[in-house]
Amino acid sequence: MSLTNAAPGPPRAPEGYDPADFEPFAVAVDLAVFTVRDNRLHVLLVERGEDPYRGAWALPGGFVRPRESAGQAALRELAEETGLSEETAGAFHLEQLRTYSAPDRDPRMRVVSVAYAALVPDLPEPRGGGDAAWARWTPFDGHAPLAFDHGRILADAYDRIGARLEYTCLATSFCRPAFTLGELRQVYETVWGVRLDSPNFRRKVLATPGFVEALEGPPRRTGGRGKPAALYRAGAATTLHPPLLRPDRPEGRTA
Repeated sequence: MSLTNAAPGPPRAPEGYDPADFEPFAVAVDLAVFTVRDNRLHVLLVERGEDPYRGAWALPGGFVRPRESAGQAALRELAEETGLSEETAGAFHLEQLRTYSAPDRDPRMRVVSVAYAALVPDLPEPRGGGDAAWARWTPFDGHAPLAFDHGRILADAYDRIGARLEYTCLATSFCRPAFTLGELRQVYETVWGVRLDSPNFRRKVLATPGFVEALEGPPRRTGGRGKPAALYRAGAATTLHPPLLRPDRPEGRTA
């Protein structure tokens, strides 16, 4: 048998195959976008400007276009809602969460949604895009009523982020390019809803290879008092060895 270098053409549908034999459905993306503002965890919500759920709050998202992947659609929606370019939005942490496919999750038609979690540093006020009337950063408390099944998506995303902070360097995604260890500790305290011992946290972070890198130059004063704090940036590591395990969460705290 002879082999050629010619690339095979795109596969063709089998003879007699009719897509109309199957019930049509749409694919959408929904985004749980988290940030830390004023020492509180916030999530990006949009007010729906169209039915269904007109006037209700929801996660940003939209339908996947015919010639784009779910990941491309998620990046496009993130850029539209934050007002940033796709290139800038692409620098943020964006990870696929899971797929939500309950038959009646959308009253319009069968819609399967691929959900994503995004972590961003503190950004200016967002703008609504698509069918959203407007958008806002909302303090996360785990109890806000949302359209569709977005409350479940948001809860799942929060659980994922909280767990991932233990074993990865994900916390630096909430920080600006230059940050202090105090600001990094604040991320953990805000997401986990706990207080951390500052000297112990500092020791663990600096003892973890590749977690952070010290920046040269003058230190930054984080407030009006105290000695200036050293600046750091995210290191090359992606996982934490050993992990930075969270303390037991105080009873009744959700964020």
